[in-house]
Amino acid sequence: MSCRASACSKLFFSPTRRTRLPTAPSLHRRFSTPINDPEGLGKYSVILPEEPFVFGVSHIKNRPVPASIIRPPYVEGFKEKKGNGVIELGGKEEERVRRAARLARDTRNYAGSLVKVGVTTDAIDEAVHEFIVGHGAYPSPLLYQGFPKSICTSVNNIIVHGIPDERPLEDGDIVNIDITVYLDGYHGDTSQTFLVGDVDDKGRALCTLTNTALKAGVKACGPGKHFRDIGRAIHNLVKKPYEGMDFSVSPQFTGHGIGRAFHTLPWVLHTWNEEPEVMVPGHCFTIEPPLVHGSDPRAWIFPDGWTASTENCARSAQAEHMILITEKGAEVLT
Repeated sequence: MSCRASACSKLFFSPTRRTRLPTAPSLHRRFSTPINDPEGLGKYSVILPEEPFVFGVSHIKNRPVPASIIRPPYVEGFKEKKGNGVIELGGKEEERVRRAARLARDTRNYAGSLVKVGVTTDAIDEAVHEFIVGHGAYPSPLLYQGFPKSICTSVNNIIVHGIPDERPLEDGDIVNIDITVYLDGYHGDTSQTFLVGDVDDKGRALCTLTNTALKAGVKACGPGKHFRDIGRAIHNLVKKPYEGMDFSVSPQFTGHGIGRAFHTLPWVLHTWNEEPEVMVPGHCFTIEPPLVHGSDPRAWIFPDGWTASTENCARSAQAEHMILITEKGAEVLT
């Protein structure tokens, strides 16, 4: 689950979209871009907030978690102990981080198996919630700063932090499912963007490049290397046209340190930057580049206070891994 590098407070539609939209029978209004596709973005349904606007998420019911499961401090109203993102290698702390990461990976794979045309993201949230608690863990997003669900599901033009709802997934959608679990006092975090049915070539290219960007970021990691190398590697890849199309990286959402705390130092920028910090053995963090089709990666936040959409309704995809810096290199934990 990414962090906001800068919050966007827009609560209105982009001026490039002035069309009055038809009402759709779901929690979100949606429409498909015109067949002639004048902006070259492809054909897919655009996700917009329901009208009339409902501000906040207090109306959304939270799923119960068995009392026997250990909860993160923020669920009980306490602040998480942050830190510098470095864990002790070779002991119980590393073992527990690896266990949390493995469960996050297994949960992500299970969630991906549920993605089908006609399935709602709320149904996926329910199944994944049961999977996580069934493994003795807590779904970290639930009640984190008030987030109402157990996973994030970001469809098509949603960059990050989409809230699962009753909209059925449609043929041609892409959906990012962001998983974080809290197991034995440590968080494990990962995400992937999945194809729903027959996705057009532009959507497939976006998802392929996103995973390639993640790999480029991981390759830039190692003891003694600068964190800025991650963003520079992703920048150098994405700045070039891919299959004849332009893509960009959202600068508003970052990777982060993870372990006992859900989000902590170091903050991992996915764009060109001059951050001076150097990776050392024990650093544990996420890389999660959010790519956008086209050259405008700007986002605005829905009235729910969480869902981040591209301003021009272009599609976005994201992929995320947890990385552990060791004495010899960098290891993907998820």
